[in-house]
Amino acid sequence: MVISRKLALVFFATLLGAGIAGCDRDTDAEEVGETIDEKVEDVGNAVEDACEEVKEGVEAKDTDC
Repeated sequence: MVISRKLALVFFATLLGAGIAGCDRDTDAEEVGETIDEKVEDVGNAVEDACEEVKEGVEAKDTDC
């Protein structure tokens, strides 16, 4: 349950950050696309980190996700 809350928080923070980045300035589509790519990568990293924390918490043999 804690993981789902963390993932939801990361997801909404990413959407908010991407929305703000797109609205703050007039940019071309390439810059907006790069910003979205970076945010998606950040979310992926956060999900992987959360997964590894859970596996460590249950003392799994393989802690990589």
